[in-house]
Amino acid sequence: MRPVSASITLDIAVIGAGQAGLSSAYHLAKLGLEPGRDFLVLDKNAQPGGAWQHRWPSLTLSTVNRIHDLPGLAMADIITPRQGQVRAASAVPDYFAAYEARFGLPVYRPISVKAVSTRGERLRIETDRQTFTVRGLINATGTWDTPFIPHYPGIETFKGRQLHSADYHSAAEFSGQRVLIVGGGISALQHLGGISQITTTDWVTRREPYFREGAFSPEDGRAAVALVEDRVRAGLPPDSVVSVTGLIWTPELRAAQARGALHRRPMFSTITPHGVRWPDGSELQVDVILWATGFRSSIGHLDPLGLREDTGGITMTGRLATQVARDPRIHLVGYGPSASTIGANRAGGAAARELTAHLGLSKAPDRTGAAIAQQG
Repeated sequence: MRPVSASITLDIAVIGAGQAGLSSAYHLAKLGLEPGRDFLVLDKNAQPGGAWQHRWPSLTLSTVNRIHDLPGLAMADIITPRQGQVRAASAVPDYFAAYEARFGLPVYRPISVKAVSTRGERLRIETDRQTFTVRGLINATGTWDTPFIPHYPGIETFKGRQLHSADYHSAAEFSGQRVLIVGGGISALQHLGGISQITTTDWVTRREPYFREGAFSPEDGRAAVALVEDRVRAGLPPDSVVSVTGLIWTPELRAAQARGALHRRPMFSTITPHGVRWPDGSELQVDVILWATGFRSSIGHLDPLGLREDTGGITMTGRLATQVARDPRIHLVGYGPSASTIGANRAGGAAARELTAHLGLSKAPDRTGAAIAQQG
């Protein structure tokens, strides 16, 4: 969909067409809003797939964390089990594309949102194409566009290569080099497992990682999400869910442990031209520093709205903590407790229901559309 007028007036805009954005759009349509007239989804990518289309090639459906089905259409109906080894960067976009088509979701792409500001009772969305004025906004921009690399003294002096997980492609590119992997999350361990098979690796984290046996129970998941939710309801920057759940032992991690790759060292204090140095003066020379240090929420375009607290976070409210307390016309999905595929689904539904209720926009069910009525 490509609107042609310079200024477009809508009831609701959804920014981002990843899992959270598509879930939100599905529920808006199910609530009776007319796709393309009452609401649009604005996506900066040229193709469907959200951040998944940018993931490293070695990430497959068999190694990625579980991808939860979007509401109304199972991924297994699009991607068959025999395709388990297919690249996530191609399989998930195929699924998202099929989903957009199945439900006629009004995704306008490529379009990059530059800033959102208040204009009386409406919000003004400035992009690299049109300007939009809306009554409400669901922001679903995720984190992929905001990789985080912490600053350490000497970081600018390092003569080797530095890259973030967002720039990672495959283990093969590091053959014959000594690679220092920084981070204690799932991405760090996936990189470590692959790279340690072909070259020398070292691993550092700020905290001692917690490994656990067996899958997370539903109670474990709810407890972890609740801790993150408590933070955003208090206006604090969100922590990742993994930071409170720990890491599950997998066959790949056991194999890495057997190779000695899971020998974790504490965080260094300084980066030198040829490596890193610890507080006790010990040094390690490396060719590459791979920062698997996560991402921050990609919400800089919302800065003109003044939503942040002095703590640096945004105070959230609503049933699933998607509504911005300072401006109930705005919902953030894929932020804080909803920054997971299953969390994004539930948050998309909650945001759509709460925002349409707040704006008085819920409409007759017969405007939902036959496909959604059958799938809903």
